[in-house]
Amino acid sequence: MVLPNYDTIVEPFTGMCGRGTITNDLNPSTPAMYHMNAVDFLKMFDECSVDCVLNDPPYSLEQIKRSYNNVGIESIGDDSKHFYSQLRDEISRILKPNGCAITFGYSSNGIGLTRGFIMDYIMLIAHGGNHYDTIMTVEYKNKKELPLKEQWW
Repeated sequence: MVLPNYDTIVEPFTGMCGRGTITNDLNPSTPAMYHMNAVDFLKMFDECSVDCVLNDPPYSLEQIKRSYNNVGIESIGDDSKHFYSQLRDEISRILKPNGCAITFGYSSNGIGLTRGFIMDYIMLIAHGGNHYDTIMTVEYKNKKELPLKEQWW
């Protein structure tokens, strides 16, 4: 998979090894530029102002608690049931037309067709042992068609 060279890559969940040009992680001990709730971080950006979002959140509400409560942070409070939906809404809002959303998680839902995204790639990443696999999706906002690829079958 080859992605274009994007000027603005926003990463709301940087962790210890960010790849974005503008990075955020709620944990203040990470090397991120910002240390905010991811939804609040994304709200800082103007509508249709970002080329790419690299979205690698904790994959479940339980993982959010394990990731952030151990550093003394109440991660998302009472809005936890709406957190992922708000996150997708903000990603959709800030991405430029034809902008790219790369999402990692336990499902292949990505940002979604209902928000105007078309799926280009789905990749399963096996970690081995007793670790769950990770599903990566690559989607483009408001793109009418994707480039033709060679069929492998």
